[in-house]
Amino acid sequence: MEKLPGLARSHPKFAALVLGALSAFGFQPFHLWPLGLAAMAAFGWLAWRSDTWRGALLAGWLFGVAHFSVTNNWIATAFTYQAEMPAALGWAAVPLLSLYLAIWPALATALAWKIARHGGLATFALAFGGLWIAAEWLRSWVFSGYAWGPFSMMLLGPWDRQGLALALPYTGSYALSGIVVCLAVLLGWLAMSRRWLVLGAAAAALTGLVYFPAAQGAKGSIALTLVQPDLGQDEINDASRFEEQFQRIARLSAPLQPDRQRLVLWPESGIPDYLRDGYPQRYYTQMTAGGDPAFARTRIGRVIGEDSLLLTGVVDLEIEMVEGREKAVAAYNAITSIDPDGRLGERYAKAHLVPYGEYLPLRSWLEPLGLSRLVAGTLDFIPGPGPQSYDLGAYGKAGMQICYEIVFSGEVADRSNRPDYIFNPSNDGWFGTWGPPQHLAQARMRAAEEGLPVLRSTTTGISAVIDARGVVRDHIGRNRADRIDTIVPPLHAPSWFARAGHWLTLVWGIALLALSLVAICAKDRYRSANT
Repeated sequence: MEKLPGLARSHPKFAALVLGALSAFGFQPFHLWPLGLAAMAAFGWLAWRSDTWRGALLAGWLFGVAHFSVTNNWIATAFTYQAEMPAALGWAAVPLLSLYLAIWPALATALAWKIARHGGLATFALAFGGLWIAAEWLRSWVFSGYAWGPFSMMLLGPWDRQGLALALPYTGSYALSGIVVCLAVLLGWLAMSRRWLVLGAAAAALTGLVYFPAAQGAKGSIALTLVQPDLGQDEINDASRFEEQFQRIARLSAPLQPDRQRLVLWPESGIPDYLRDGYPQRYYTQMTAGGDPAFARTRIGRVIGEDSLLLTGVVDLEIEMVEGREKAVAAYNAITSIDPDGRLGERYAKAHLVPYGEYLPLRSWLEPLGLSRLVAGTLDFIPGPGPQSYDLGAYGKAGMQICYEIVFSGEVADRSNRPDYIFNPSNDGWFGTWGPPQHLAQARMRAAEEGLPVLRSTTTGISAVIDARGVVRDHIGRNRADRIDTIVPPLHAPSWFARAGHWLTLVWGIALLALSLVAICAKDRYRSANT
């Protein structure tokens, strides 16, 4: 470590923690992407200069702990909206989760060091980028997966611009993350080599890509009313306010032009009523419609008006006979359509459920310890079958992804029955101030890599209409009750990623690793020729 200057030489472990924390500020809401890239560049150099693979492993783990702790600080806010556990537990939960998440960058760092230990920093950059791709992909599905915050997220442009989202159709999010990581370390190599002209040109080109204006987007044909009722998380389960909440969302949904066919979108948690028939009457008693699901459906139909179709988040129950009595044993976080006559369409049930939010893992062990779900109620939610498309006739073919599901790259669209757009109802009231802009950024990434518009209706914001390039056409900011009246943007032809999925991710990972091996072989031959 004798060649490492300053803090990195005297306290390399602390330096790894600092760089991990700084890198998280490259993400939204701050979006200080030059800082994020600079932190990754400095970390790459720090890891490459480790004396052993164990030192590189520890450096990667410490970097990851700090990076994920800062990125996911919004999780702590969720603990303030439940009464079963101390709210302060949230500030312990975030670093505890990060202790696990940091395993993936730690493994990528150690393996890259092993591959490139006899090469230069540029060789390390290539190997590190390829292994970072593998790390993000594994993080997205191992132990049910946690895909939040791919590193490539920081190089999205401002809302009305693409930034490096223009590369997503050809890479996917995880592969682009590895490319960005590789690029960051290569920029650090240029700085260390004092190749200032090349470094300046590369930085200028990258800045131009991030802020390059997006062209005028094509117009679609489906009229849309997207509603954000501003239902705060502190009121959303308050039965005394259910009727006022319904009236609020109803006022925002009234047709502005009679006889105009339109699609109406309401958020997750937007309806406090159970809308399906067949439950024991006691489950309907707190409904806003006097305990009558038929009346609830009918008045919703009247709200949206003729020539309209509503897509909305709902909660459905799973009823079983328990000890001679009908009882709800589980629930579905779902989307359903409702027509002007109050008739329900098919149900889409959320497949990627949030651990500790929508179900309690190892309930028989954790519940006696005082742990519970963050969402009100004791019923665990049941996962649905995965991405599905629903033919809504004149309203197009809709793909469905509820809230958190939209962050899983490659898992948001039915590849055998490609939709025209993805509806992503969400309740972001849990997510503090950092979570909503990060959630929106990941929805933009799904739109760009799939070539599909994404329509986000949320309870408290940020709601948005995102076109198939990942550009936000219109949005409603946080903590506002408002509506968007517009046209659903058109879809694009299936992208490379939409066709190949994570096989394309694999190709990019192998390509970067192969380049690193080629660089090592070339360097070995050069040394042999000069000895």
